[in-house]
Amino acid sequence: MHVPVLIPVVLVTLWLAACGGPATRQDASIETISQQSVVVSEKGNEVAIYALGLIDTGYRFGGKNPEAGLDCSGMVSYIYGQAAGMKVRGSAADIARNGRAIERAALRPGDLVFFNTRNQPFSHVGIYLGEARFIHAPATNGRVRIDRLNDRYYAQRFEAARTFFD
Repeated sequence: MHVPVLIPVVLVTLWLAACGGPATRQDASIETISQQSVVVSEKGNEVAIYALGLIDTGYRFGGKNPEAGLDCSGMVSYIYGQAAGMKVRGSAADIARNGRAIERAALRPGDLVFFNTRNQPFSHVGIYLGEARFIHAPATNGRVRIDRLNDRYYAQRFEAARTFFD
């Protein structure tokens, strides 16, 4: 019986349900497709759970650790290293080039979502949490936080999804 793997998934799901509003029909349909066709990644779950512990960490351009502050790619590099023992380095664009492309409907917790936020392809990256939510380190408001893929700002700027997991 492999129940410990399910515990993080249940905890993240409950936490996300408690901190967000009701899902829109579009959110629900994407998540339903995702849940039906994608096998959960244990390392991805570890990444997502670890990321939650960094909420409210300060932003710093070029930041690579929570004590000094994090930018988006530094946050991803730090979390992947700490939670999954994986070296994921470089800018958001570098990380995108090294990940395996996946469809948005196939996103699993721990996968990466990329945005064009500065009129530059792959200029921002976040970690997908599930239920159309992602955690990231935006320069705006200067703190690691959770946002929704379907929020107007991010929906208009969404570029791609990538995974580093099997």
